[in-house]
Amino acid sequence: MKALRPDLALIADHVTPGSRVLDIGCGDGALMAALRDRKGVDARGMEIDPAKVEQCVSKGLPVIQGDANSDLAFYPDDAFDYAILSQTLQTTARPDLMLDELLRVGRKAFVSFPNFAHWRVRMALLWRGRMPVTRQLTYSWYDTPNIHHLTIADFRDMLAAKGVNVERCWFVSDGRVVGAGMANWLAQHAVFEIAR
Repeated sequence: MKALRPDLALIADHVTPGSRVLDIGCGDGALMAALRDRKGVDARGMEIDPAKVEQCVSKGLPVIQGDANSDLAFYPDDAFDYAILSQTLQTTARPDLMLDELLRVGRKAFVSFPNFAHWRVRMALLWRGRMPVTRQLTYSWYDTPNIHHLTIADFRDMLAAKGVNVERCWFVSDGRVVGAGMANWLAQHAVFEIAR
């Protein structure tokens, strides 16, 4: 089995065995398969890209094609123990409303996202005066799916404004977890476990 991306590995390590999970924007289903195979999790997925839905289905994963911006409304309250939104929040139309939906359909949620305040991003803007293209942010400004550029500090502020509790959080740089002290400067990605 292929190794999981660092943010997905952190999530997989902290999902309770045997729980019910909805992976929103599940991509090729790597996290769902790991949760199913390693932890006996009842993992379901939603993915907008039909080719990725097909990949998931070919692995025997229960995935529907849908747009998280609108289709989460069809799920009942507290249908899952965890709702997972990995590297997708910044691509949604309204991240604030998406957060509400995550915590409506799941009793807890995992959210991971790229930190646009990472020092490499800041330096690219400062020295080149251009939107950065890095190993983690591989798109040019004109073809990026990232329509909201958020930082760890921005996300924490939104959680506080909404009264959402941070259960745990991790910050990742070059595949390794880094401390929280300078995370907004040093972390390329963040992973938050949140609850109401």
